[in-house]
Amino acid sequence: MYWYEGQLIEQNQLELDISDPGLLYGATVFSTMRVYDRSLTHHLTNWQAHCDRLCDSIKAFHWQQPDWQRLKKGAEILSSHFPVLRLVVFADGREWITGRNLPTDLQQRQKQGITAWVANDSLFRRDLAAYKTGNYLGAYLALQKAYKLGAKEAILIDSNGNWLETSTGNLWGWRDGCWYTPCLDGGILPGIARSRLLNSLKSKNIPVEENIWTPEFVQGSRAILYSNCVVEIVPIQTIISQFNSLHFDIDNFILNQLQSCFSSY
Repeated sequence: MYWYEGQLIEQNQLELDISDPGLLYGATVFSTMRVYDRSLTHHLTNWQAHCDRLCDSIKAFHWQQPDWQRLKKGAEILSSHFPVLRLVVFADGREWITGRNLPTDLQQRQKQGITAWVANDSLFRRDLAAYKTGNYLGAYLALQKAYKLGAKEAILIDSNGNWLETSTGNLWGWRDGCWYTPCLDGGILPGIARSRLLNSLKSKNIPVEENIWTPEFVQGSRAILYSNCVVEIVPIQTIISQFNSLHFDIDNFILNQLQSCFSSY
C-alpha cells in the first residue's frame, strides 16, 4: 500500500517511465517522518518541519513544488496504517508516500545501546550532504558494510577523519558536563530531530554546543548517541574501527536528558 500522484495504491509495485530522472539519477527529495498517535498535528510528528525540508530542497534545486494538500491527504490516509512515513517528491512535483513499522527491537536498542562501525573510506561519503535526495548510495553502502561486521549503524567521516553523522542520523556526545553535536559546516544533514534536541536542551538551560568531532574529541567523550525522527535517541555502546574499539557505559541520567526532549506532553 502506498500513495502516488493523488491515489492510494494497494500493491507493491510502482510504475515509472524508463527515462524518469528519479529512476535514472535518484532525482528526488524525501523526508522520513514518525507519526505520533496517528496524527499529523501531534507536536512530535512535526509535520510542518518535514514539509519545510522538502520545500527548501525543491527551491534549492529549482524543481516544481508538489500539490501540498494532496501530499497531506496521502499522509493522513497512510498514517492510519503505519507509524513511519517516507515522503518523496520528484523533480516535476509528483508525490509518493510509503509507510512502514517501527524497528521491532527499538526499545531494546534504546535501553541497551548498539554497536556502530566507523566507515573509514571515501566510498561511504554522501553527496549533497545537506539534503535528503534519492541518491543515498554512500550511506546505504556504509550501513550494509556495518551489518556485515555485526553493527547496527555506520559512522561517516570526512577526509581528515573527523566524525560527521551516522548513516541514518545525527551524532551526540556527552563530556565535561555538556552535550555536543557535529556542526553543520562539516557537511552533515541538519536533521529535524537534531533541531528539536538543540532547541529543547537550550530551553532547559542544559549546556549544548556544536563542534568538530576530531578523533581526540571522541576519545574523551563519556557517552555517544545518535538521533533521528524515527528512533528518537539510541545510545552507542561499542564503536569499532580499523584501529581500535571504544566502549561506553549507558548512563541513564545522561540518556534521560535527551529522551525527555521527545516527551509526548
